[in-house]
Amino acid sequence: MNFLENIWQFIQSLPSPIAQGMIWGMMAIGVYITYKILDVADLTVDGSLATGGAVLVVLTTQYGVNIYLAMLVAFAAGCLAGFATGILHTKMGIPAILAGILTQLALYSINLRIMDDRANVTINRRTFQLIVSSYAGENQLYWTIGKCALFIVVIVGVLYWFFGTEMGHSIRATGCNLNMARSNGINTDSRKIIGLTISNGIVAIAGGLLAQFSGSADVNMGRGAIVIGLAAVIIGEVIFGKLFNHFILRLLSVVIGGVLYYIVISLVLKLGLKTNDLKLFSALIVAIFLAIPHFKAKLAPRRPKPKKEVE
Repeated sequence: MNFLENIWQFIQSLPSPIAQGMIWGMMAIGVYITYKILDVADLTVDGSLATGGAVLVVLTTQYGVNIYLAMLVAFAAGCLAGFATGILHTKMGIPAILAGILTQLALYSINLRIMDDRANVTINRRTFQLIVSSYAGENQLYWTIGKCALFIVVIVGVLYWFFGTEMGHSIRATGCNLNMARSNGINTDSRKIIGLTISNGIVAIAGGLLAQFSGSADVNMGRGAIVIGLAAVIIGEVIFGKLFNHFILRLLSVVIGGVLYYIVISLVLKLGLKTNDLKLFSALIVAIFLAIPHFKAKLAPRRPKPKKEVE
């Protein structure tokens, strides 16, 4: 009976993980740009997510800045973080993964400075917010889901337009084949910088929305973000990879992957998983979904090679 009660409570609580999953799905779109399009492992997102949240909360709560302007500033701050990683990687010859770690490390101190040396800053409830907190009523959470969906549509639409331009195609070419892109006269260093800049700008927007949803900005709110982002990307690819071939659908599959990830997390918490084990569980999910294509290829029947005709 307790099991059925837990399941019913889980169904009733679905609006909250769906909304949270959509926000993290937006963040995963940024991860998708670097991981799938640029073919770069960028760990900056653990810091730039917190930067977006810190900038938005401080601007709106302490300085009374308009929420839309604060979101733009948060986006710009995330872009600067990605730009710094791009410079470290392309102009200083530092491997992408180490460049991301260095920027992430620097952002920890920068985020503390933004929040006036406080590890956590709470949102003033009288401040106008784009989305409501996870503690709001069910009807308000539906409004949050609707607004998150609007953000996703705008972001996906802008990215679809941008990656259809000459600049966007050159970024995709850089990720597909670096040497071929160079041989065609593409400045691959600048394309990597642009890709990393856009990616972390989107991550910072998600950080601003996440701060509103959680009710505060925390210096550690981005810890493990890359794992959640990869989980969303991989879950979306494994489940919808064969169905979603269009670029827009691939971006949407990443968001759906984020929602599914948080629904699963919410379910296992209802079934008794300790919150201290969430990181371990997240790592296991990513490992399992990464391994699925490998085992599929191994288990697939091999077609015999056609015999050559003897003349």
